[in-house]
Amino acid sequence: MSNATAIAVAFVDRLRSTGVDAPLSATIEYQRALGALGMGSREAVYWAGRTTLVRRREDIAAYDAAFNTFWDDHSVAPYEPPSVVMSIAVDDGESPDDDDGGLDGHETDDAPSIELRFSAAEVLRHRDFASYSNDELAEARRLMGRLRVTGSPRRSLRLVNGHGSRPRMDLRRTVRAALSTGGEPLQRHWRHRGMRPRRLVLLLDVSGSMEPYARALVRFAHAAVIGRQRVEVFALGTRLTRMTRELSERDPDAAVARAARAVVDWSGGTRLGDGLREFNQRWGQRGMARGATVVILSDGWDRGDPTVLEEQMLRLRRLAHRVIWVNPLKVTPGYAPLARGMAAALPHLDAFVEGHSIDAIERLAAEISR
Repeated sequence: MSNATAIAVAFVDRLRSTGVDAPLSATIEYQRALGALGMGSREAVYWAGRTTLVRRREDIAAYDAAFNTFWDDHSVAPYEPPSVVMSIAVDDGESPDDDDGGLDGHETDDAPSIELRFSAAEVLRHRDFASYSNDELAEARRLMGRLRVTGSPRRSLRLVNGHGSRPRMDLRRTVRAALSTGGEPLQRHWRHRGMRPRRLVLLLDVSGSMEPYARALVRFAHAAVIGRQRVEVFALGTRLTRMTRELSERDPDAAVARAARAVVDWSGGTRLGDGLREFNQRWGQRGMARGATVVILSDGWDRGDPTVLEEQMLRLRRLAHRVIWVNPLKVTPGYAPLARGMAAALPHLDAFVEGHSIDAIERLAAEISR
């Protein structure tokens, strides 16, 4: 065991005795840091341990005490972290005004100053839709308008020029090219089946329990409709309502307003099984769901018979290429799919993902295109 390894293990044991949780992975990183920095500078050794072993702010005091006690034999004086004056600015996307670098426009003292900038958009990316204010919801809709939902590709029946997978000879072009070489087919031309995106079907639960999330998720549906072809959107409530035409409006506010007027049972009850049965009978089995990626955005609360929902999910699974369920409540600590609708649908899903924030919706877009 090297000197740095022995010292790292001994110090971590001392640190753990004070109640600080330092896992084995952190000990390994600390040993590597000591090997790279050496132990000639007490400041370097302090920050090597501070950055690798301390995970919580409340553990800093315990770390400082353990550090100064353990390293008494290796340095003359205990290391005191320097005081730093920090100013925080919010990046709203506009050019900042000139200032003198101080806080509130005043001069600061001789202490070093660090200016931290954070983006309000970055904060919103991880915030739950249910806690949004009206202004934050408008900003979230603007951010989701930038999403590009590409969808997974599928092999098309249309042939395109090129030497792709399992090509076929293009006799017409090959013979035409042979005319210029005395009838000798020196240059052969090929065709192969092209690729096209799969149809995407979004089934959005607009019941009362989903209202805090539906008002944001409908913006995601609008971004999907205007961003690519072959997208269909339906509202699931006490009845099934097709919203594709309303959401095809380029202006997002106008599109959402038209969709809200079209759905007469917005913020009402939920009959997921009956809604899926109507979708399967009127659209799914007639081709809309065949080979498509179907995304259901719902919390799983259902007033209908769960056996109906289970039967319709089984039919839908046989038709679709993939079935993805997006539940905004999945992020809740201790969540379990105990709602009758959610429990009935879960065995028939290809993916069960979160949908409570912009960050979760971005991951959903990646899951759709996987």
